[in-house]
Amino acid sequence: MGGKYAEVSDITALGRTLSEAQREGAEILLEAASSKLRLIAYKYGKRLDDMIADPVIGEDCAKAVKSVIIQSVIRAMDSLGEQSQAVSQGSQSAMGYSVTMTYLNAGQSLYFLKNELKGLGIIRQTYGGLEVYGNDNHDKGN
Repeated sequence: MGGKYAEVSDITALGRTLSEAQREGAEILLEAASSKLRLIAYKYGKRLDDMIADPVIGEDCAKAVKSVIIQSVIRAMDSLGEQSQAVSQGSQSAMGYSVTMTYLNAGQSLYFLKNELKGLGIIRQTYGGLEVYGNDNHDKGN
């Protein structure tokens, strides 16, 4: 399959106005985001195209995938734009004046949030136990 899960028109339908350069960038990002999400899903044993083709949940899955792709592309466009980047943490001092900022998307422009991947059913919360002392006497009936 290997197609895009969203179009530039889906981004503009949300009220985002894009310049011609931003449209070209969005087109590339949409294709990259679709491929990246498909690979992440495959890594966790899921096939997005099969999920979308499912007769029961396929339509809803397609809408959810489209939403995740659009949000990821919008985040990437915001981080690549000329606007100031979103700061997740910051601190300032006085007199000697010192500023420390941590940016939300430092170094990686295209990413998916864990809650988005959980919402699509790609990743799930895992749990388990570990025997700290390595005592396996419980298996021998002792």
